Amino acid sequence: MKKMSRTRLIVSLAVVLLLYLGAWWAEAAMGTNSMLITIIKKGAVYALIAVSMNLLNGFTGLFSLGQAGFMLVGAYVYAVFTIPLKRHAAVYQYYNGGIIQFELPLLVALVLAGVVAAALAALVGLPVLRLKSDYLAIATLGFAEIIRAVVQWDSLGPITNGSNLLKTYPTFSSPNIKIFGTTVLFPLIVSGVCIGLIMLIINSTYGRAFKAIRDDEVAAEAMGINLFHHKELAFVISCFFAGIGGALLAMFQGTVQANSFKSAMTYDILLMVVIGGMGSISGSVIASFLYIACSEWWLRFLDNEMFIGSFQVPFLRSGFRMVVFSIVIMVMVLFFRKGIMGDRELWNLRLPRKKAKGRDKQ
Repeated sequence: MKKMSRTRLIVSLAVVLLLYLGAWWAEAAMGTNSMLITIIKKGAVYALIAVSMNLLNGFTGLFSLGQAGFMLVGAYVYAVFTIPLKRHAAVYQYYNGGIIQFELPLLVALVLAGVVAAALAALVGLPVLRLKSDYLAIATLGFAEIIRAVVQWDSLGPITNGSNLLKTYPTFSSPNIKIFGTTVLFPLIVSGVCIGLIMLIINSTYGRAFKAIRDDEVAAEAMGINLFHHKELAFVISCFFAGIGGALLAMFQGTVQANSFKSAMTYDILLMVVIGGMGSISGSVIASFLYIACSEWWLRFLDNEMFIGSFQVPFLRSGFRMVVFSIVIMVMVLFFRKGIMGDRELWNLRLPRKKAKGRDKQ
C-alpha cells in the first residue's frame, strides 16, 4: 500500500506540473488577455475558495454561508496594505490620504489577509458555532452582510476608503508578480499550495476528527473529541484560506469595493461545492473551473440575438445565458445529488478489473 500511495502521489504531482506547463504555454501562445487565460486565473481563485468552503461544509458538516464576508476582509486587508505610498493621496482623496502610511510586501500582505480573516472568524465562531444547521447558516450570512456594511461606514473611510474603490495595488499583471513573464502561474501556484495544505489538514488527525463530527456528533463526543474546539478550528482554517482567496480575487479584479461581495457570491461558491461533491477536494476544483467557464465563456452566445435568414431565433437575448445555466444546475442537483465526484478523489479512483477465471468458476 505504501508503494501504491507513493506512486499515486508522484503521478498526481506530474499531472499538476503538466497542467501548469500547459497554462504557461497557453498564455505564451494566446496572450494574457485571451478568454482562456482569464478563465484559468479566475477558476484558480475560486477553486481555492470552494475547497476552503468544502472543508467546513463538506468535511466538518457545518452549514456556513459567511464565505463572502471573510473574502471581503481578505480582499480589503490585502488592498489597503499594498497600495503604493505615492498613490495614497489619489486613492484616499476624500480622506486626506488615509491613515495607513506604509506598504507591505505582496506575500506578507497575502498571509496577513488570511490571518485577519481567521482572527475575525475565531471571534465570530465563539457564539455562532453553538448553533446548528439552518440557524448557523442564517447567523453566518448575517455576519457577512454586517461586515459589508461596516466596511463602507464613513468613519472607517481613512482605512477602507468608505464606499469608494480601492485600486492601484499589485495585481496579476504587475511586473513584480509575473513568473516567467506570465500572469497565470502566480494564482495557480498560490491556490495549489493552499489546496495542498488543506489536503494535509484533512488527512491529519484533525481532519479525521472533522469527518467524525460530520458523520455523528454524539459518537464523536463519546470518543473524546471536543466538539466546539474542533468546530472552531475548522471554521478558523476555512476562513483563513477564504481570506487569501479574497485577496487573490482582488488581484484578479484590479479594484475592490464592498458591494461586489454580496450573498450571491457565497451561493455561487456553495453551488461549486455541491456540483463537485461534498467532501471531495478534486470535485470542488473541477466544478470551479467548469462553473466559471460555463458562466463566463461557453454560454455567452446565448446572450446575443441570432438570425437564420430573416428568422430571429427566439429567447436569445441578454440574460438568457443565466436562465439556461440555472436549468443546467437544477438538472445537476436533481439527477447527480452527490455531484461530479461525490466524496471521492481523482487519485483514489480505481479502474474496473477483470475477475480471474478461477474465481469465476468457483
